Amino acid sequence: MLTEPRAGRLTAWGNALLAHLVPPDDAVAGIVGDDALHRVEGLPGEDAPVGLSLALGRLRALGATGLRLALPAPGHPLGLSGPAEFNARALEAEEAVVCHGVALGLVPEVYEAGPEGAGDAADVHVEVVWRCLPVREGPPADVPSLGEAERELAEALREATEVLTRLDVAASGPVAEAALDAYRARAERVHGRDALAPGYPPRAARVLRLAERVGLLVSLAYERGHGGAVSAGEMAARREALRPVERTARRAMVAAYNAAVEERHRG
Repeated sequence: MLTEPRAGRLTAWGNALLAHLVPPDDAVAGIVGDDALHRVEGLPGEDAPVGLSLALGRLRALGATGLRLALPAPGHPLGLSGPAEFNARALEAEEAVVCHGVALGLVPEVYEAGPEGAGDAADVHVEVVWRCLPVREGPPADVPSLGEAERELAEALREATEVLTRLDVAASGPVAEAALDAYRARAERVHGRDALAPGYPPRAARVLRLAERVGLLVSLAYERGHGGAVSAGEMAARREALRPVERTARRAMVAAYNAAVEERHRG
């Protein structure tokens, strides 16, 4: 099911803090969300894990002027620039944050604990450790501009709808709307606003919402089982048809979360 990347929350609220648009407590609350605790390990000058507020302050002192999101997948190092160790850790986590202004990046490690067989997310205790590692300075891989992302998404949404209709997958209409409403309600409950933090242009929020919708269609298609695709060949055709649509949604999500940094440094 559609989920908000933790690296996205760190990127958005970290950018708002670095730009002096929110106080540290608000930024930390926006990043942590429903989790119990976030810490940062491996920060230069720190021998032990530290809290988010101290970590973001230290990154700013080291020269960080912004944060960028990376959402890599096998064969698609989206948002990464190396080196190999950082890329490998980011690929395993399927998300990372790369600093702008200092050659450091952060990769989340998620630890969950709770009663055996707990079906309620409220019963699960989640702690996140962000590993701080050196990165290679350079342009992030395959990240489009907001304008490019918006144009690509409009086409991807049409393609996704056509593919799902052709393959007889009920991943649109009321079911998709209900799932998206639940996702947005959670974001409102946790953040009190949209997933993006203060300092983001309205177009970024629009692109993110459309990326969520496209990603939701793809996610529901994978979760709905066979649908009308009853043969192995038809299942393979579905995966092949949806893969570029899913990639477009991830590229757009990265562009939206990175928009604050791109606009600030361009302007």
